[in-house]
Amino acid sequence: MTQETKITALIMAGKRSGRLDPLAANAGVSQKAVVPVLGVPMVERVVQQVAACDQIGAIRIVAHEPDEIAELPTIAALMKEGRLKFAEGKFNIVDSVFSGAEGVTFPMLITTADNCLVTPEGYGEFITKCLAKDAGAAAGLARKEDVIAADPEGQKKFYQFRDGAFSNCNLYWLGGQKALGAAEIMRGGGQFVKFPSRIIKAFGLMNLIRFRLGTGSKEKLFEQASGRFGVKLVPIELSNGQYAIDVDNQRTFDVTERLLKKREEQSAA
Repeated sequence: MTQETKITALIMAGKRSGRLDPLAANAGVSQKAVVPVLGVPMVERVVQQVAACDQIGAIRIVAHEPDEIAELPTIAALMKEGRLKFAEGKFNIVDSVFSGAEGVTFPMLITTADNCLVTPEGYGEFITKCLAKDAGAAAGLARKEDVIAADPEGQKKFYQFRDGAFSNCNLYWLGGQKALGAAEIMRGGGQFVKFPSRIIKAFGLMNLIRFRLGTGSKEKLFEQASGRFGVKLVPIELSNGQYAIDVDNQRTFDVTERLLKKREEQSAA
């Protein structure tokens, strides 16, 4: 893969308006993205893994408070190389994606600053599968069995389909400019398990019924959404259940540190 054909990575590192994240408060920092996870600020950890993926070229970070993030050593070095730039965080996550996508070269991978367990191999697997399926837009998913095998406390909510239960990995794919319209699915913030009305808006009423009953396949649900958004939407099943565990609260923070420590011990051995 040449530099010209490499994937652009967009890392969402914004903060919620009006309140300090509890993890940031506990760590004594101003924003969640710089909370240390096993001694490394989470956004720096994610950037390290993204930058180490051979299929990824340019990197953009979407942030409301970029100055603090820009001082982190890995990020400062990549900025000096010209490989990493910042984009302005907006009030809504979808508008933040639009901000980050301005002037980028597609395809584009989207991940989050709290996705501390995704490895360069995980990003590579996602990219390879998206390209193989010629996806206009895609979302990464992990099977419930794999997530529980990674850590029983890692994830509590799963999407039930006919072919099994899955968890979102906070990994998304936009194949081109037209695919930005599919990002509207996330305007309400996602969390379809908690807010079924968002499924109706994104996928339609019949798909909500199939989703609730677990009678439809994930492929069928994405196929139906493809028609609504005019772009080929594809579910991408990933091989490692750890990729579905992000740092969302104290429970998942503890799980993430536990898994990272185990990785370090295995690597040292």
